[in-house]
Amino acid sequence: MNKQIKLAVWSALVTLVLIALPSVIHYAPQLVGKSFTDQRDFKYRVQQTYDNLSAAVLNPLDLEKAEKELRVFPGEIAEHRERYGTLTEQLDNIQQQYADRITEAKDSENETLLLALVKERNMKIDDIQKNFESDSYVEDKIRSEKAANLARFIKETKNNLDMNLPISYDLVNTETGERFTKGNIEKAALYREVFDDARGYFKADSAVYDNGYSDYSMDEETSFDGEASISNPPEYFKGTIIIPSDAATIGALAQENDAFIRGKYMLYALWIAGALALAALLTVIKFRKEWVLNVRFSAVYARWKVDVRIALVLLTGFVLAIYIQSAVYRVLNQFTYLTLGAAGNMVVSFFLFGVLLTALLAFQTVHVVELYKKTSQWENAWRESFALQFVRDVKGLFDNRTIGVQLLVLLVIFFLAGIGFAGALYDSALMLIYVFCVLFVALPALFLLVKKAAYLNRILAATNDMAAGHLTQEIPVRGKSPLAKHAANLNNLREGVRVSINEQAKSERLKTELITNVSHDLRTPLTSIITYTDLLKDETLSAEERAKYVGILDQKSQRLKTLIEDLFEVSKMASGNLEMVKQRVDLNQLMQQALAEHAEEFTERDLHVRAALPEAPVFAQVDGQKWWRVLDNLLINVWKYALPGTRVYLNLQQIGPNARIILKNVAKYELGDNTDELFERFKRGDESRQTEGSGLGLAIAQSIVELHGGKMEVEVDGDLFKVVIDIAGD
Repeated sequence: MNKQIKLAVWSALVTLVLIALPSVIHYAPQLVGKSFTDQRDFKYRVQQTYDNLSAAVLNPLDLEKAEKELRVFPGEIAEHRERYGTLTEQLDNIQQQYADRITEAKDSENETLLLALVKERNMKIDDIQKNFESDSYVEDKIRSEKAANLARFIKETKNNLDMNLPISYDLVNTETGERFTKGNIEKAALYREVFDDARGYFKADSAVYDNGYSDYSMDEETSFDGEASISNPPEYFKGTIIIPSDAATIGALAQENDAFIRGKYMLYALWIAGALALAALLTVIKFRKEWVLNVRFSAVYARWKVDVRIALVLLTGFVLAIYIQSAVYRVLNQFTYLTLGAAGNMVVSFFLFGVLLTALLAFQTVHVVELYKKTSQWENAWRESFALQFVRDVKGLFDNRTIGVQLLVLLVIFFLAGIGFAGALYDSALMLIYVFCVLFVALPALFLLVKKAAYLNRILAATNDMAAGHLTQEIPVRGKSPLAKHAANLNNLREGVRVSINEQAKSERLKTELITNVSHDLRTPLTSIITYTDLLKDETLSAEERAKYVGILDQKSQRLKTLIEDLFEVSKMASGNLEMVKQRVDLNQLMQQALAEHAEEFTERDLHVRAALPEAPVFAQVDGQKWWRVLDNLLINVWKYALPGTRVYLNLQQIGPNARIILKNVAKYELGDNTDELFERFKRGDESRQTEGSGLGLAIAQSIVELHGGKMEVEVDGDLFKVVIDIAGD
């Protein structure tokens, strides 16, 4: 027996137990030791029989006497009189009803029909006029209607005897001694009831005729005291009433008795089957979780969210519980009135709803329990669940409290609007309140929602344009709402992207220039070295020429070495691998030494240095060697690119706790307006690149200053070149 068959058998037994055991609790008090005559339905029919017997035979209404008790209330007269409108409205209506027919009779010259129609119309007009002229006339008409209704009521009461159970009785009125008998009460009885002093008398109530009592029949002088209904006082009888035994062998009652017995014993059989099924479940067919693990559907089911699985477990259990409850409440009736079709429906529903749902519930429960046992997987499953995601989304909704509160308020307003609409349809008195709330609450809320949704769509459209690369159109910022702040942030992002694109384009251009410049600056001395090396291979060279060529080779080699060293130093600075040893250094003294070092060179170039240095020391925590390199590079830059015959200004200032160095000179080359490019590597003021140098001087100086936490800026005003350095003092 494979796993599926075992699971199906187990599910069938469990379903049988779930139906059988509750049915024992529900039906045992009603069936065990009880007969057909002990059932509630039978007793109800007996009571109906007694009521019909009382109203039609033992205590009937007397038509002549009851007619005398008929009353006509003032409200009934007014209602009858104005039932079809006022006097003029009713007369006009009668005239209209007969106008066309009378005209047709005249046109056809049918005198007999014409006279009959005119007579009938005049009789109705006369009747209506009398209704409005005399209350007694209306009262007589109403009384006649009530008398006819009373006669029909008494006749229908007697006809109800046909609905009685087949009874025999012998009853004597305890007051008048009048005797009523039917059949032989001494026969064997299926049901017998004796009425006497000890057991109580048979109370015979008459039928109650409604004498037109209603709200419109009430007036200020009439109260609800029973005057509007007609009935006899109850009468009491002693004697015996039986249902003969032969009624249980023939006729409809016999069929009902047989059906009850069949249903009863079939239910007993169900209880026995349920007990056997329970025993089998506890012994032979115990549940094994392997039946539902690693089946074909398990892999798909394992991918479902854990809260979905738990919800399905609860839903399956709920549907199964509903089926079990329905089956328990219907099982006796189904067994009692069993047919082939009903039996087929019971079997189909048993397997479709009972067995299938039980197996499905077992499958789901086992998988959820197995997942729960694996703590880490259970926690991961919950973190990925829809429920937890919803909680996170709700929290995320209120990350911006304004949006969260506004959305919540809108949802509440529209939810209450729906409830209010249903209430207004149910009670028209609420319509005025509903209309007020719609006009002054719901519609303004809808207006705000549409307005914000339209603004959001415009922001989304602008965002799509930005994503497509169109960065010229600015998003309109309206108000101070979160959407407006978002629009402002997108505008800032748009500007940042635009600047970034420009910077990227500039970076690509500078990178191309960098490669070109590096290639040129490295290739120039390398070409010279190769050329003069080839010349030295000539054995005919004189010693003087050979010495000259060796000198040139040494010069070009040193040039190439300087370029490579500068390049490596810039690379170290960019990667942050440059080691620095900071100490307390007097910047004033360091600048004086740097000026003395280059004084001769400035004189050769006819450059006149004007230094404004303070008398007191200016200290800073710097790496002395690196800071010397900054000053040296700046002075070399002045020596190379300053216009001969001009003045160079050098200034050192103490500004609060900081120190500031200012260097100014007149350039001999046109610098242009873009000073940022002067800091680019291998960028020179001499665009033709005929001067000595690597083009890394300012870049190295700026990197060293920034590594010290300082700031270096270059300003150009025409041909005036100005460098400003700020560094923290000590």
